Amino acid sequence: MKQFNLFKEIITVDKKALLNAVNSTREFGINMKGEVVFAPFDNKEILIYQGRHIPEATNALMPSKAKTLADILGKNYQVVEDDDRVLLKAFSNWQELIKVNTPRASYDDTTGDGVDKFADAKLEDIGWNATEFDITYRELVEVLEKNVEGTLLCIEQEEPYQFSGLGFINDDEEAYKVLFTYCQEKIKHIIENDPLYSKEKLSDDEKEAAEFFECL
Repeated sequence: MKQFNLFKEIITVDKKALLNAVNSTREFGINMKGEVVFAPFDNKEILIYQGRHIPEATNALMPSKAKTLADILGKNYQVVEDDDRVLLKAFSNWQELIKVNTPRASYDDTTGDGVDKFADAKLEDIGWNATEFDITYRELVEVLEKNVEGTLLCIEQEEPYQFSGLGFINDDEEAYKVLFTYCQEKIKHIIENDPLYSKEKLSDDEKEAAEFFECL
């Protein structure tokens, strides 16, 4: 998986497309590629902005000053208008972007508690059963981040980077196969080599998990 570090990334947006979205009064977003997209958003869309601009009512006695794109996008964005482009930095809006993107994320690693579930039901079956053999969600996430395609949306300022953030897996079926094989091989090794997990000592829950991974 690749990291998209909001602290380092500058997102380039087509100015005309952005102005059209602003003037449409529809809810729109800007994804990490700099594309302007409209709600409803794709299932795996990663947004660095989401909102809707409603113009203020005009008053002949006190005409309102035209708002800039910086005003419209908000104080948590650094905005530079460059001819037909708009350059954005969004790291100051990290907390809001967690709320915006969590409903579409494959897993949430933004809290002190770490990852405790997967959004996809089949991946969650793996996570739930793997814990019977002390295979943690953190371990599974590290396997995914090393072996499958996807994006980790994060904000990191200091090395060594921890890259805790929101994970977006491109292909849940591929991720399932990778995790299933990993857990199957590890659990077989545990049963064969750890006396505490020998077949005759397995609890009912451990047996059920071992059968799930086709280890018995």
